[in-house]
Formats: sequence, C-alpha cells, structure tokens
Amino acid sequence: MQIRLPRPRGRWLAGVAAFAVLAGAGTWTAVADDGAPPVHREDRVQEMPGAKIDTSYFTTGGKARRPAVLIGHGFGGSKDDVRAQAEKLARDGYAVLTWSARGFGTSTGQIGINDPAFEVKDVSRLIDWLAKRPEVQLDGDGDPRVGVTGSSYGGAISLLAAGHDKRVDAIAPQITYWNLADALFPNGVFKKLWAGIFFSTGSAGARDGAAPADAPAGDAPAGDAPAGPATAGGAGAATGTARADTAPGPANPSGCGSFQPALCAMYERVAVAGKPDAAARTLLERRSPSAFGDRIKVPALIVQGQADSLFPLSHADAMAKRISANGAPVSVDWIAGGHDGGDRETGRVEGRISDWFDRYLGQDKGADTGPAFRVSRAGGVDSTDGEALLRGATGDSYPGLSSGTQPIPLTGREQRFANPAGANPPAISAVPGLGGGLGQLSSLGVGLSLDFPGQSARFDSAPLARSLRITGSPTVRVKIASNTGDAVLFGKVYDVGPDGRQQVLPSQLVAPVRVQNAEQGKDVTLTLPAVDHDVDAGHRLRLVLSATDLGYASPPAPATYTVSLLDAGALAVPTAPAVKTQAAGLPWWTWALPAAGALVAAGLLITARRRTVAPAPDPELAEVPLEITGLTKRYAKSADRYAVRELSFRVEKGQVLGLLGPNGAGKTTTLRMLMGLIRPDDGEIRVFGHAIRPGAPVLSRVGAFVEGAGFLPHLSGRDNLELYWRATGRPASDAHMEEALEIAGLGDALARAVRTYSQGMRQRLAIAQAMLGMPDLLILDEPTNGLDPPQIREMRDVMIRYAAGGRTVIVSSHLLSEVEQSCTHLVVMDRGRLMQAGPVAEITGESDTLLVTTADEVPEPLVEKIAALPGIGSATRTHEGLLVRLDGATATDMIAELVRLDVPLTGVGPHRRLEDAFLTLIGGSA
Repeated sequence: MQIRLPRPRGRWLAGVAAFAVLAGAGTWTAVADDGAPPVHREDRVQEMPGAKIDTSYFTTGGKARRPAVLIGHGFGGSKDDVRAQAEKLARDGYAVLTWSARGFGTSTGQIGINDPAFEVKDVSRLIDWLAKRPEVQLDGDGDPRVGVTGSSYGGAISLLAAGHDKRVDAIAPQITYWNLADALFPNGVFKKLWAGIFFSTGSAGARDGAAPADAPAGDAPAGDAPAGPATAGGAGAATGTARADTAPGPANPSGCGSFQPALCAMYERVAVAGKPDAAARTLLERRSPSAFGDRIKVPALIVQGQADSLFPLSHADAMAKRISANGAPVSVDWIAGGHDGGDRETGRVEGRISDWFDRYLGQDKGADTGPAFRVSRAGGVDSTDGEALLRGATGDSYPGLSSGTQPIPLTGREQRFANPAGANPPAISAVPGLGGGLGQLSSLGVGLSLDFPGQSARFDSAPLARSLRITGSPTVRVKIASNTGDAVLFGKVYDVGPDGRQQVLPSQLVAPVRVQNAEQGKDVTLTLPAVDHDVDAGHRLRLVLSATDLGYASPPAPATYTVSLLDAGALAVPTAPAVKTQAAGLPWWTWALPAAGALVAAGLLITARRRTVAPAPDPELAEVPLEITGLTKRYAKSADRYAVRELSFRVEKGQVLGLLGPNGAGKTTTLRMLMGLIRPDDGEIRVFGHAIRPGAPVLSRVGAFVEGAGFLPHLSGRDNLELYWRATGRPASDAHMEEALEIAGLGDALARAVRTYSQGMRQRLAIAQAMLGMPDLLILDEPTNGLDPPQIREMRDVMIRYAAGGRTVIVSSHLLSEVEQSCTHLVVMDRGRLMQAGPVAEITGESDTLLVTTADEVPEPLVEKIAALPGIGSATRTHEGLLVRLDGATATDMIAELVRLDVPLTGVGPHRRLEDAFLTLIGGSA
C-alpha cells in the first residue's frame, strides 16, 4: 500500500504521529474488575514468507518473566474471536499471543488448512518472537515456556505445533480433528454438507474478520492451498510493521476464494464425483495432526463435543490413545455442545484450560487439572429458562470407546431396500448448524430424524429390563449385498420409547460406510457413532441402516441392498462402568419439589395459551393481503420500551409497498411478527382475513426472502431450488418452478453451480426461492443489498413483474431512491410508530409544491409578484431558486407566468424527493 509523504510544513507533526504509532501501535489497556491488574494489548502485523499475519499480544505489564500461551481461532473467524480468553489468561499471569491465520481477518496469504509448510511454520515464527520478549519465561536460549490452545481450526494447529516444534510445552485442543480426511470422508463416504460449508466459509468469509451468517457456532474447517514458496522461517522471519502495510494477497485464479489451488481442485473433484479419491485423502492426511502423532509428547487436555457431526468423539479417542502412547499426560473432556450447536460450557472449559497450563506451564504442582476423563450429562431442565442442566461424570482413567461392552440381542429377518435414483429423498439425521440443540436434549427424549420406508432396514431389541448407559461406540456385524456391487449405508442406533413409535437418535449422529464388491454379499463390522446416552428401562434399541442421508453423498444410480444380522444379531454396547456421575449436592426433593411446582405452573401457562382460540377469519378481509391493527411489541424485560407501538396500516392487492425507517425503527420486528416468528404483545395481524399465529395455515400464502440466503455451492441453481422445495414436503406440482424462474430471469445460469454466481445472481436465486409456490404475499428484506446499479435495476424489474399479476410485494430497504422508483405505496416508521402511510406521490408531495431552479437569484420584489399571481398559494426563495405552492393553478400556468415575468428558469420539478420527505418525517432519528 502506498503511503503519502507529508507536506514539508507538516513533517514534524507527521513524525510525532508516526513515532506514536510505531512505539505504541494498537496498545489498549483494559482495567480489570475487583482490583485485577490492567491488561495491555499490543497489535502488530508480523511479516511471514508469503503473508502478513495480524497479531495481538496481551500482558499485565511488569518485568517478571512468565509463561506464554498462543490461542488459535476457529475457521472463518479471526484473532478477535479469542480476545476475551486471552485477556483472562493474561490476568492469570501469562503472556498471551493471538493471531489471525492466513486468509482470515486482516491477515493475507492463502488458506492452507494448517499446512505444515505455512500455517504451522507461522506458529514457530510466533514462538521465535515470544522468545525475544523480556517478560516471557525461557527454558533455554530461544526456547520460551509456551502452551497452545484453540477450537477446531485453532485446536488442530495446537496439535500440529506440538508435533513440529519441540519448544511447545503443553496443549489444550478443543472440538478439533485428528485426521481431516477421516472427518470429511468417513469410511470412504463424502460428507458433502459440511464440506460445502467449509469451502463456502473460506471463500466468502476470508479476511473479513467474522464468520459468515450461515456458518455454525464456533467454526467449520476448510481446505488447503500453497501460499507461496516454502521457507524454513527462523527467528528473523517475523517483524512488526504498521497496519497500513497490510495488503490483501493475490486473488486465487481457481475462483475458490483464498484457498490454495490444490485444495480448490480437490474439493471440486470430490464434489462432482460424489466420493473421495486417493489423492484427496492423501492431501488432507498430510496436513492432519495424525500424520505427526508420534511427535506429540507434551501434556494434552483434549476437549471434544458430543453434539458434533463434523469432528465426532472418535477423533478425540484417536488423539488420546496416540499421545498417551507417547508417554505424555492426557485428560479427555466430552462437553455437551460441539459444531452442531448446544452448550459449549465455555466458562468451565476455559477455567480447566487455565488450570492445565498452571500445572504444566506454571509448574504449580498443587493445581487441580481435573479427572482423567469427564463427560457432561443432562440432569434435567432448568425450570427458569428451559435450558438443559448438566452434571459431570468422571473416571480415574480414560475408558476409550469400547469399555464394559454388553451384548444386546437384535431381531429381524433379512431385509431388502432401495437406494433411490439420485439418492432422493434423503433420510435426515444431523443437519449442520441445526441438530446440536436437539442432540444435547436427546437424553431428555427430544429428537428429530427421518428414515423413509423402502429405503432402510431396521432391527429391534426386546424392551430393556433395566436402564442402560451407553458410553462409547456400539458395534454390530452384518452381511451386506448390493445388486450393483457397491453400497453406501448409514448406520444409527435409536432409543425407542415403550409405544414403539417415539424414537430419539442420540446426538443426531450416524455412521456412514462404503462397501465394495458386494455382489455376493460381504460381512461387515459396523462401528456406530460414539455417544453418551441413557436408555430407560422399558425402552428398546433400534438399529437402522439407511441408503441415504442428507448430510452425505450417496450413489446417484438406483440400487437394491440386502442386509442381514450376523453373530446372532448381537449389538455390542459399551457402558464404561468406571465412569460415575457426580452425586447431587442436595437430596432430590430439595430441588425436585420446587422444580415440579414450577413445571406445573409453566404447564398451566402454556396450556392456557394454547387454549386461547385464534380469532375467526374475517370474510370482509378475505381479499386483503395484509391488515395490521394496533400492533405492539415491547422489548424483553421492559414494561415501557417498545420495538413497535400501536402500528396500523393496510396493503391491497397489486401494491409494491416500501417499509422505511431508520435503524431501530421496528421494521425487522414487524416483519418477524408478520411471518409468525414472534408473537406481538398487543394488536392483530391479518393476512387474507386470517389472524397470524406461529404455524398458521395462511402463512403458506406468504413467501419471504431474508438477506443472505444460503445455498449449497457445488449444486446448480435449479438443484438448490428443488432441494428446498422437497424439504417443505409439498407436492412438486405446487412449486410453480418455471413461473418463478421466468420472473426471476436467471436463464441458462440455472444449470451452473451456485459457486459461479455473481452476487446479483445469488440474490435473484434467493428471490426465486421465496417465489416458489407463487405466494400471494411476498416479503423481501433488503433484496438489493450488495448489488451494483445495473443489478439493482434488474431486481426492481423482478418485483414489479411479480406484483403485476395481482400479487403483493412488501420490501424493506435503505435505498430510498430505489424504493421511490419501484414501490407504489410506502409505510414510514420511526421509533416503532407509524409516521405516514400512503401512495409514494402523496408522501413526496408531488401534487402541490414545486421546486423552480433558476440561473440567477430572484430578487425579493419579483418573488412577491409571483406569490400574488392567481392560483399561487405562496412563493419562497431558496438557494436553488424558488419553492412555489400551487393553489388552483397548474404547473403549465405557473411556467407561462414565470416566463412572462422574465424569471431565468433552468428547471421545474417536485419540491421533495423521497429522501427529503423521509428525513422530514423522521426528524432527528436519521
């Protein structure tokens, strides 16, 4: 980036400013509570081969030497995501360094998915830098006392750093992978949804410092790409520079964002084939901690998530076994949440990591590092907020995934089922970003899964005589045959209630397996997902083998599979008998009785609300798309602060209504209530005469586009729309696919992969998705966001064409000039209230006041003459000319009189644009 030299007369000021930036660049002081020492933060950009790495360094000052900790961030994020943990560790007496990995935040370079030649060497260079800090404790020349931690992408880098740099003294990896090839291609099956999220996140979210909106909580790992020539690094490779020197790296010619081209090519190849090849596995394995497992010989606290279909518990198991075999201390902690959501137990986990580093970095032999194994278990529901309560279960040693195995007999004859053409419709288990909350609550009898008849086989146990705690990976031996020779199956074990119908899939997890050369049948041992789940007495276990799953790629060609049980149908279930749940601190009745009372009260409130009968449809409004009357919504926990207050307006057929207002006006809250997503505190919304309630049938006549719709990047536009419509469960004939596509105007682009679309094309595809089923009322939230002027004009035409058929469009937008051209009517809101509603022309005041622009200033006597003309209400001089209010005269009459009076006219037009009217209506709120 070019830096301008200051003018000579200001050079001394510029020199002072430059000195201030370089001497204390980015230094930030936070004052801790309760007398804790303030934390100083120093931001700097470290020069690395092929990249500039943005870093932050946290200390509490002073000259005493202390251990150091490096904290890596999750995929799609940046160093800012771990700042709170860094500040806490700094207050605990550590020197803490965070950084944005290559291609993320403001760091440059290409994403290599923790490539040892680049991202891992970057960590070594950061350790070099720490060794030169006077406050960092050293174990030898150039060897600082240092630990590394981080989640997911950052967790993997902690493992890789320990495997490549002997100066690392302790690690605490969280919810991460051991072998990335096994994570994305488990048992030879392509995990297509998670892989798509990886590459979409890396392509769209790189260098913006924040994870995309469709990204799941925490992060989602990605791919791998060379960032320049590999170098050895060394102590002198990292130097501090001002932020002004930061410049983005070169664009990736493959069109895959900031990934290394090799990773882009690998992903595209696997996505097209629907299955991994040997080269893809090799590429990912070489960048995985498993490739260097025999070198990791430092104390490791391994934290892994139970609600995690991306990096399941089997990865933590492999880590623990390998590092323990190297002779290093290891503790394993299974938390309730994970990449699919749920409770990450952040406070408890960060506290345990601090204790781990106190012991193995601070050499505090009295520090309690916790048990060798801990698992979080649901212990009921908090009656105050409905959240699952967690209790820890612990063991003195890590039990692995097959401890205390018990055989559970299954019954069922040989079964034949089909893999449908195109593997559609798919069975549903874990959906990235959706299943984690359900996975956490599966122990409470809550679950969501779907298997289609004729596409799966099932085998049931007898009702259990006593309760059974599954802790680990069940296994079963089956014989599988395929008429095509190859089969892809998805194994899962359900907890089935006494009625035989209610079933829960623990943690929403399945185990995929690819079987080849099975024309004559092949004996297979299925290792099912590792879980910690309590099965009540009287319940059954159900083994299901499905031909499809939404999260994975199945063969597109139709096939017939045959499955039968082996070894007398025994399901081997691990129970980990040495793991004991912590005893409750109080007798059960001290919490059960109040909780029961609260639950009864809550139940009465809920059932009372359910018993409230929805108002009957109003036949007089049957043809009115929308009528809102007295709509009110207060802010949470507030009796007198309103998001929306006494809002009333009506929308007719064929209108394009613009919903306008400054930030905080209540527009989004209004739309959410309109779509039935939240309940109003007062007032009523009627769509075609029907009162809106969550799940109201009339909502099927409403289509909505919320900014930032997500699509699967490797599928075509048409495939994405068809997949979405199938998920609604409505008949294909009701989609009116071709009609919606004709209005959207995507043309031949529908056959291309969405990853090739421009932003404008993605917006059109999102609106086409909202138009599926041709809803009578279409709601568009910021449909022109991020579009250039030609794309905005095209989007305007789409809205006008849709409404031309007698349908109604409501659009919320900040582009006032665009609203003025595309909308027929407006609703202007401010501070939750209606300021004005009506036709655009009425609100802009086009009918009575005109702006007359003049070449020269009009003398005051002449202004008075104009004001006295017949049919003229008033005339006022402005800096542009005159404001003339008509009172009976036409614009033509006025112009003729002005010409007669030799007024130097240059133009005549409406007094107010929409922008003027809008700013007048909302006053100071702008």
